[in-house]
Amino acid sequence: MNPSIDKALVVETHANFHTPNYAPSHLFVRGEGSYLWDSEGKKYLDFVSGIAVTALGHCHPAMVKALKEQSEKLFHVSNLYYNEHAPFLAKTLSEMTMGGKVLFCNSGAEANEGLIKLARKWGADTGRYEIITMRNSFHGRTLATLTATGQEKVQTGFAPLPEGFVYANFNDLESVKASQTLSTVAVMLELVQAEGGVMPVDKDFIEGVAAWCKEQNLLLLIDEIQTGMGRTGKDFAYKHYDIEPDAISLAKGLGGGFPMGAVVTGEKLQDVFSPGSHGTTFGGQPLACAMARTVLDVFAEEDICANAQAMGELLTTLLSPLVKKYDFIESLRGQGLLLGLVIDRPAKELEQLLAERGLLTVCTAGNVIRMLPPLNVTSDQVREAVAIIEDACAAWKF
Repeated sequence: MNPSIDKALVVETHANFHTPNYAPSHLFVRGEGSYLWDSEGKKYLDFVSGIAVTALGHCHPAMVKALKEQSEKLFHVSNLYYNEHAPFLAKTLSEMTMGGKVLFCNSGAEANEGLIKLARKWGADTGRYEIITMRNSFHGRTLATLTATGQEKVQTGFAPLPEGFVYANFNDLESVKASQTLSTVAVMLELVQAEGGVMPVDKDFIEGVAAWCKEQNLLLLIDEIQTGMGRTGKDFAYKHYDIEPDAISLAKGLGGGFPMGAVVTGEKLQDVFSPGSHGTTFGGQPLACAMARTVLDVFAEEDICANAQAMGELLTTLLSPLVKKYDFIESLRGQGLLLGLVIDRPAKELEQLLAERGLLTVCTAGNVIRMLPPLNVTSDQVREAVAIIEDACAAWKF
């Protein structure tokens, strides 16, 4: 317990001065690896990871070292000037992906705004601007990205919404094809609809969409905000399939906990943005890029993607018997270390039971317990989590 922190005062001050668009619960004051400690001294196994952000867990020594060193040198200078980290981070991301160029920004929503603007700029000469997105998707909270999001609940109260988005059914190729108009310029989608209930893409569907986009001269834009940076067991989720996107968006795990986003293009789109056509004040600043470079260094040194793949398989293997054991668990779905237990009723109460027992998860789509552990989670920690889940399921009264 930390007696210097008055939780009641924190909660009261939050209620008085924060806009009420969040409903936080615990007050965490310290983190180390896959664990968090609250203001009362209680320890939790963190299978939320800041919603897929803390890919290397909390306070990884290499990240602490990089933050300390860079913070003593230079925080920010703006994109009016070069800095020592951004060009080399861009080079690494280009070489890891489609071989094009990189736009740095601050968040996933801003990265997806970049994808949308890139597509419209590319299609401007032909008068094409519409983007096909998927129902049940999630692309952000700005006006353009919440319109791209195929969920009415996200859009309610914000009309009039920007034009230029058409919705198709996820994993339904004919629905995508039927959504094309003379104004269509691109298809934009996630490879796992994480906020939409941890719904993975079908291989035949995404490869069919990619082939159709080439045939129709449409852009294929992949939102890798939550699936990128090793979350699915490969560095980028699109590499599970025989496709090559025209551009992808990144954020969350890219900075390992430091706010960071990026648009990574292939060669077709690499020079679409000309000087002055798009910008961002904080994007690509030295501090953020130093942190992202460190994340990528650790990924290589510690073989993080291989661990994510192995631990995802272990977690799936250990959780699968619970699907058969408990009637209220309908299925387990996902990819790598992005997994969801699908419940036949609202799952918020189960999420709370898990937290009471020391395991943090996040309920999504109303009835799905989403698990997003750090990508360097250990087998012992996976087993610890499964034991807590089984205990909570056994105790759940409804």
